[in-house]
Amino acid sequence: MKHKVMGVINLIHETDELDRLTQGRCLATVPFGGRYRMIDFALSSMVNSGISKVAIFAHTKYRSLMDHVGSGKPWDLNHRQSGLFVLPPATDDIQEISRGDLYHFYQHRDYFNRSSLDYVVITRSHMVCNIDFEPVIQAHLDRAADITVVCKQQSEPILGKARKVKMDEDGRITAIQDHFGRMVSDIHSMEMYIMRKDLLMELVETSLAQGQDHLVRHAIFSRLDKLNVQAYMYEGYLGVVNTLSSYYHNNMNLLKPEVWKELFFQPGSIYTKVKDEPPARYLESSKVSNSLVANGCRIEGTVTGSILFRGVHIRKGAVVKNSIIMQNGIIGENSFISHSILDKDVEVESARDIRGVESSPFLAGKRKII
Repeated sequence: MKHKVMGVINLIHETDELDRLTQGRCLATVPFGGRYRMIDFALSSMVNSGISKVAIFAHTKYRSLMDHVGSGKPWDLNHRQSGLFVLPPATDDIQEISRGDLYHFYQHRDYFNRSSLDYVVITRSHMVCNIDFEPVIQAHLDRAADITVVCKQQSEPILGKARKVKMDEDGRITAIQDHFGRMVSDIHSMEMYIMRKDLLMELVETSLAQGQDHLVRHAIFSRLDKLNVQAYMYEGYLGVVNTLSSYYHNNMNLLKPEVWKELFFQPGSIYTKVKDEPPARYLESSKVSNSLVANGCRIEGTVTGSILFRGVHIRKGAVVKNSIIMQNGIIGENSFISHSILDKDVEVESARDIRGVESSPFLAGKRKII
C-alpha cells in the first residue's frame, strides 16, 4: 500500500447472538466455511491491501483467538517491527473491561503513538467479505474526508444485525442508527472506518473527557455535523454474521460456486491457520453432492448440500442434509441429520434422527454426545 496505514480489528462489544457457538470462544474465532475462522476475512483483506501492521483488540474469551492467529505467520504478519499484535484488556477489573472501545484504545494508546503510520483502518470480525482497502483510502483522500465509512447498499434483508445509514447526494453521511433502530434505509454500515491516526487519538481523549467511551455511538454519531464523514460503497459479496440465522445462511451461500469464488479469491485469497491433514476419503458406499468437504474427512454415508469441516466422519448408512458439521464430528450409522449445526467434537450415535428447519437450525454445542 502506497499510503502509510495501520490496521485495527476491534473485537470489543461485538454484537453476538450465536448462542452456544460463542459459549467458549469469541465471535472472531467461530469456524466458518469448512476450514476458516471469522477473523480470517478481515486479516486477509488487510494483508492483501498491503497493510503490514495489524492490532487485534481482544476483549473476552480470547484463548482460541490466541491459538488461531499465533504469530501471524499464515498472513505473513510475523515481522519484528510491524506484523501482528494481539492487545487484550489492560486490566482485570470487570467494570473496566465492560467499558467501551474508546476506553480500551486509550489504555493501549502507546501502541498508536509509537507508530509512524498516518492512517488507521478499523474493522470488526463479523463482516464476511473480501475487500481491497487501497481504493477506499484513495477515495478518503480525494474527498478530503475526516472519516470514511465502508457501506453496502442492499435492498433485500441482511440477516445479521448491522447499522443503517443515510447520506446526502454528495456521499456525506447524515445519520447513523444503532443496531436495533428503525431507520428506513437500504444502506448498511460495514463497521469499517478510515481516518487519520491523530484524529482517532483526539476523538478518544475528547470523548473520554466527556464521559463517553463508544467509537460509533459517541465519537462519530454525535459529531456528524462537525466532521466530514463520507460513505464508500462496497460492491462485492457481504455477509453480516452475528446471529445464528445469519451464520447458517451465509455458510449455505458458499455452496453457490459464484459466491465461493468471489469471497475467497477476489480481489485476493483468504488465508487461515494451516493444518496438515490427509485428503478426504470417500468409500464405495458414499454419496456426496453440492457440498464442501474439508481435508481429513472420512465419508461412508450420504452428504447433500452440507459443509463438513476437517476430520468429520460420516459412517455407513448415515444421511446429512443441509447441515454444518464442524471439526472431528462423528455421525453414527443410519442416523439422519437435517438443517443442523454441530459444533466441534460432537458425536451423534447410531440411528438418531435430528431435524431443524431453515429458519431455525438445530444447534449442538461443543463435545456433545447425542
